[in-house]
Amino acid sequence: MRFERHIAFWIVALAVFVGLFWLLHHILLPFVVGAAIAYLLDPLANQLTKRGLNRLVAALLMLGTFVIAFVGVFLLIAPVLINQLSSFIDHIPGYVQRLQSLTTDPSHPWLKALIGSTAGGGEFVSALMTKSMDYLTGVLTSLWTKGEAILSVLSLLVITPVVAFYLLCDWNRVVSAFDDLIPRRQRDIARTLAREINKALSGYLHGQLLVCAILGAYYAIGLTLAGLSFAVLIGAVSGFLTFIPYVGSLTALVVSSGVALAQFFPDWTRILIVVGVVLVGQFLEGNVLSPKLVGESVGLHPLWLIFALLASGYLFGFVGLLLAIPLAAAAGVLTRFALQRYRASPLYTGKGST
Repeated sequence: MRFERHIAFWIVALAVFVGLFWLLHHILLPFVVGAAIAYLLDPLANQLTKRGLNRLVAALLMLGTFVIAFVGVFLLIAPVLINQLSSFIDHIPGYVQRLQSLTTDPSHPWLKALIGSTAGGGEFVSALMTKSMDYLTGVLTSLWTKGEAILSVLSLLVITPVVAFYLLCDWNRVVSAFDDLIPRRQRDIARTLAREINKALSGYLHGQLLVCAILGAYYAIGLTLAGLSFAVLIGAVSGFLTFIPYVGSLTALVVSSGVALAQFFPDWTRILIVVGVVLVGQFLEGNVLSPKLVGESVGLHPLWLIFALLASGYLFGFVGLLLAIPLAAAAGVLTRFALQRYRASPLYTGKGST
């Protein structure tokens, strides 16, 4: 009976948490981003406090350095990104027409077979691009008319640093307060699980952020040297999407190949150079960067990570994307723990059962 009450309590608590999160996810973005920044900077702040620096001063120093670095990078690349995004949107109709003419050109039957069936290749490309632009325009229009875009930007600029600062100052006290709420009989197990979740999460976040930054810079520089238009934009978007397994690599390959085909055809040397730059980046990601920087830190299959990201993003928007990996890491640790307990139980072994 006690076990059933415990299960019922946690199910109700989880349902209430998910319900509140769904209702409030539109205003949670600055708090989630601030908590993520505090989480990432906390180990460095701990190192400074161990060397005799006051926690408040350490928090100010770490957060100030982070904000200055972020603002500097943003001011450096934002004008280029905005300019290239505007130009890319202006060039999309021309690119679509160019690709459509290539797929309907009878002198390139292999290209027609590659992109679509005999007479439908151009229609496929045109329909795909039209649907994609209609969807993107609809999303941006919806965000702007509802005021969510402006509210999110203002919240990130004003509230996020405040949240990050207070959490960074009080991080250890917050952790201790949650630890004190755990029943004493389960405290050792809960602490062990929390350490495993923290190890998996911190390893993945630090490693994957480095992978994203390195690949984004590589694609931007490499495609610029290859002469591809909108190289910085493609590199920045692909590097950001690298946080989602396989999506960043696929985006870099498809977008850069399409732009190169529309821009350089029939100069196959330059087209192959662009494709080669992307393929080298994918090789480095799969065989050097991810194994060295990320490894198996989360302990989850990439398909489960993709599902977690897509499901959380669909249900809770951008906030869900930010929380997908932490929730997936926690779910993985708890699932392995539950399976370990299940295999040791009489229900599985048959011992002690009547």
